[in-house]
Amino acid sequence: MTHWIRFAENGVPGFGQLDGATVDVYSGDMFDSPQPTGRTVALAAVTLLVPAAAGKMVALWNNFHALAAKLGNPVPAEPLYFIKGNGSYLASGEPIRRPPSYGGKVIFEGELGIVIGRTCRAVSEADAPAHIFGYTCINDVTAVDILNKDATFAQWTRAKSFDTFGVFGPVVATGLDPLQLSVRTVLDGQERQNYPVADMVFPPARLVSLISQDMTLEPGDVVACGTSIGVGSMKPGSTVAVTIDGVGTLVNRFE
Repeated sequence: MTHWIRFAENGVPGFGQLDGATVDVYSGDMFDSPQPTGRTVALAAVTLLVPAAAGKMVALWNNFHALAAKLGNPVPAEPLYFIKGNGSYLASGEPIRRPPSYGGKVIFEGELGIVIGRTCRAVSEADAPAHIFGYTCINDVTAVDILNKDATFAQWTRAKSFDTFGVFGPVVATGLDPLQLSVRTVLDGQERQNYPVADMVFPPARLVSLISQDMTLEPGDVVACGTSIGVGSMKPGSTVAVTIDGVGTLVNRFE
């Protein structure tokens, strides 16, 4: 298992492998034969960035059996997804900010994220794992009152893409079996979500394959796998922590 991070050191971006409290710095392309530089930096001496410079984040709706059953929704025949704008991305430790144009409810959604490692176009389910670089934690923040505010047009993009609403990190973990993982979300010290990834309607390999029939996924792109029971609202001052064992913990304060 390897943990890859991106960071800024004196304002200069870099990347490497996390080894406890230090980072082994690499050069080149994280997704294409990165090379160790032999240099290490202390994690405390750098600023975390989102762990992949994703061109797009494809995010799933209704992808867990338990939540579909609770909401009375039918299990979808194909993935239901939207795109989060890349201007929304936020790293672990950075504040989630309420949009000045919106005064309604803001909710957290703890999720598993898939990070693509190779250009992925119309791949089979059997070939999809070779195009997955690793996995990360996601908080898919939503201005939920906007979603159905206009009866003529469901506003998924706007509700999901405000600045700071695409939260993911702190690392990309490789060498994991995603179906053995669980997602745990804690709000202000109280557990709100704890669900198995194995309950997915479309598990990672099938999900990547099906999305790749619709659009090309590029190295660094992120697929947010959807959430399960327990999502809830945040109030200013709330801290949300999304933990996936083997990946790490994504922690952000809502302001």
